[in-house]
Amino acid sequence: MTSTQPTTPTLDPTRAGAVVHAGSDAAGQWWRDAVIYQVYPRSFADGNGDGIGDIPGVTSKLDHLATLGVDAVWLSPFYRSPQKDAGYDVADYRDVDPLFGTLADFDEMLAGAHARDMRVVVDLVPNHTSDQHVWFAAALAAAPRSPERARYVFRDGRGPAGDEPPNNWQSIFGGPAWTRLAPRDDDGPLGPQWYLHLFDSSQPDLDWTHPEVRAEFEEVLRFWLDRGVDGFRVDVAHGLIKAEGLPDWDGHVEMVAGSSEGGAPASFEKDVEPGAPEDGSTGAGNAGPMFDQDGVHDVYRAWHQVLAEYDGDRCLVAEAWVEPLSRLARYVRPDEMHQAFNFSFLTTGWDAPALRTVVAASYRANDEVGAPTTWVLSNHDVVRHPSRLGAADPSVRPNGIFATDPQPDEELGLRRARAATLLMLGMPGSAYLYQGEELGLPEHTSLPAEVRQDPAFFRTEGAEAGRDGCRVPLPWSAAAPGYGFGATAETWLPQPESFARYAADAQYGVEGSTFETYRAALATRRAEGLGHGGLAWLDAWASSPDVVAYRNRGVAVIANLGTEPVVLPAGAEVLLASGPVLSDRSAVPQARVPADTTVWLRA
Repeated sequence: MTSTQPTTPTLDPTRAGAVVHAGSDAAGQWWRDAVIYQVYPRSFADGNGDGIGDIPGVTSKLDHLATLGVDAVWLSPFYRSPQKDAGYDVADYRDVDPLFGTLADFDEMLAGAHARDMRVVVDLVPNHTSDQHVWFAAALAAAPRSPERARYVFRDGRGPAGDEPPNNWQSIFGGPAWTRLAPRDDDGPLGPQWYLHLFDSSQPDLDWTHPEVRAEFEEVLRFWLDRGVDGFRVDVAHGLIKAEGLPDWDGHVEMVAGSSEGGAPASFEKDVEPGAPEDGSTGAGNAGPMFDQDGVHDVYRAWHQVLAEYDGDRCLVAEAWVEPLSRLARYVRPDEMHQAFNFSFLTTGWDAPALRTVVAASYRANDEVGAPTTWVLSNHDVVRHPSRLGAADPSVRPNGIFATDPQPDEELGLRRARAATLLMLGMPGSAYLYQGEELGLPEHTSLPAEVRQDPAFFRTEGAEAGRDGCRVPLPWSAAAPGYGFGATAETWLPQPESFARYAADAQYGVEGSTFETYRAALATRRAEGLGHGGLAWLDAWASSPDVVAYRNRGVAVIANLGTEPVVLPAGAEVLLASGPVLSDRSAVPQARVPADTTVWLRA
């Protein structure tokens, strides 16, 4: 027994109170309650020994994903690309980059996933192309104000000689968002034109007011749908349309350095009151005339119609850093997209009242439009949540972590991360997992400058660590060279020595390991129908400063975010716990949930 004297709630701890989300009795379309696993191909598994993950590597690990119990796989970009931004600079949307394999390799992987009852979602990058795309090459060769340039955002400069950028927008990667072309004979009195790139100068923005751009991407959708993909995760979904006239903006675009997906703000220490406002905002939304313009919804209505031509409930997933949540919900109205990542949830700190607020606001906004809430805690653009939650202030979201920065508490962070994951997976809706989180991987916080590859590290002259730390190749075998990432010891980013204890083969079949905890959670979630259930707060902790507790169907979920143990009712049946649960030795044991632990009870 613990020497700490917890306070026993006066109410039945499993009695539900206020209903937040009504749920349904049966599952509907697969994407409404799916658990989807993000594969970052270059870091997942290496099939040819060159140190870079590839599509055959993904195929070789499909059994791992099937054993884990996920419903679908989302692959980050694998298209032909010069890899200036890890494939988010696409040169050909209809082919696989040789770095990752071939179209035949993709087809084999897709068939293998489908054979294991897993769907496949692929990334689509419509805001910009690579500067090596055939369209941009044609634009550079063509005259100013030509049809070839009309597909992109080219403008004459300001000032008498046109030598000032068309507006004051800044690139998300640092520096101006405009690059001027080299002089040519037919430039005219204002000299060479400028082109817009919200990200790297090698990623020119497309002009989505142009009908040819819209038609091209509808054909790209059909190309992959015809091959059998089940959906698309849409990069920078809120950024395609810019405000008319491209007005100056005095604000600052604060995002994860280098994030070509729109990215999270560098830090969420904005003017957000502790506990979060009632709309659930955390400061995670991107503002400015380059984001969340009403015209984007016309694009997604058209795409929705394309997907409707195909059977199998194909889906569109919005990567849109938009707040408030009521504004984000506009992307998942019935005739638009199907899911939108809940970044307000991801960016909420380890704070019980704030988490209850964002959960309630999420259901309120999405229920209004009949859409599922799509939960997420980590991805390839943010510091992994075991490290975020192990920071001295878990509400801060740095743009990567340097070795010289204050270091997260690895043990505390993992304990909280497991608790946060069970809190998330118990809730109705869909959920996304980022590769390696099922192993408990922390951020790699000691990468030297000479190995970093994120363009934001270079464009900010090293001021931002960037996203490399969450993209380190996975450890599959504790004793193998490169921890079994491939047939050799080569890995495109170095792995920390600590990865040996997180390796997959060190966790398979080990009771209480992070992998087995995730696997048990997904199995229980499916068996209990939690993904399409309802959510009601438990009366006993409805206003607790330390506990988030709710009931979903026949399961009560209790997360202890405080410092004192939480007493469970005598004889409570614990279905699952993120960590050890304390118990006395009485005839009818009374369990205690320690700090930073989540339990699922039979309710």
